Amino acid sequence: MKLTYDKDANVAYLRLRERQGDVETIALTSDFLVDIDESGAVCGVELLNATEQLAGGDDGRLIVEMARKGVVGEMKVA
Repeated sequence: MKLTYDKDANVAYLRLRERQGDVETIALTSDFLVDIDESGAVCGVELLNATEQLAGGDDGRLIVEMARKGVVGEMKVA
């Protein structure tokens, strides 16, 4: 899993897995897009106007929590 952010375009992309073949992008809203590969798996999520979306909660921080292991990490993203 990988999160990338393009400051100039204000776009964030969360890659969940490597793409398998062609990808179809489905717009859930005008600024929230989901990529589905030809195997039918979700391979990524794209956030347009990312700073607005990422600043919406948790004070603009990305929080990663692994509940079973008790590991929590965070970073400021917006």
